[in-house]
Amino acid sequence: MLRLFLASLALISLSPAQSPAPYQHINVFGVHCVATNSVPKAKFHHMASVLAQYLDNDEDGIVDDPNVLAAMTDPNEPPCLMALFQSENEMDSVLNQYGHILDRYRWQNLFADECHPQGSSTQNGFDATLEEVLHLVSQHGWANAYPAAFGEYSGTEIADAMDLARGGHFNRPPNNYPPGAWYHYDDRTCRYGCQVTEYFYWFLTSILGAQDYLGRGNEINNEWEPNTAAKVQSVDAGAWALFQDPRFTFPQVIPDGSYR
Repeated sequence: MLRLFLASLALISLSPAQSPAPYQHINVFGVHCVATNSVPKAKFHHMASVLAQYLDNDEDGIVDDPNVLAAMTDPNEPPCLMALFQSENEMDSVLNQYGHILDRYRWQNLFADECHPQGSSTQNGFDATLEEVLHLVSQHGWANAYPAAFGEYSGTEIADAMDLARGGHFNRPPNNYPPGAWYHYDDRTCRYGCQVTEYFYWFLTSILGAQDYLGRGNEINNEWEPNTAAKVQSVDAGAWALFQDPRFTFPQVIPDGSYR
């Protein structure tokens, strides 16, 4: 089944009825969503719906920022793809044998065991769909559509804000962040651009309320402290101004997977 799933990526321009491979596929405004057949349909549809809501937050059928979508569907770049696997073990099995096929895409993974269509909660944990889908949109949409503002390299507006949040400029996470830093990402495999991706996620989801439920603040404060809009506004004035800038159209509500 996994081999057929990966083979299907080469045939992704075909409709599921035309393709011989058993896989799940949805085209969301020209961005591809795929999953193995071991993934529950409800979780796959949730992932695709969250992507649609990030792009069309007011759900009027029109993408809120056509520049972001144009960057994600640029015919001169590899296609963007969200890939949903049952688990990390399943993904590793695929990559070990067929990772070269996924290399043809700008892709982001998600695992079914961290995808929660019922929403984030203390009992269920955080719905990682909100994070992983946003990574795809910010890294290949916002960063490419507005490189001076959201480019994932030193000197952009978001990078300058991030360096203030971390208490300095670090190409890789330091062993210890300076006192007063409120963003202290500690995965040393995450280089500077990756840290910008994570910062974008933490900031936007916090101002939209996704990180504000019982116990979540304590769960994440080793990496990110201001988990609510009020806290963000009080400590991170640079990014707050950027995300309120009328040049840009950001989501106003956090996706809940109910896009129709």
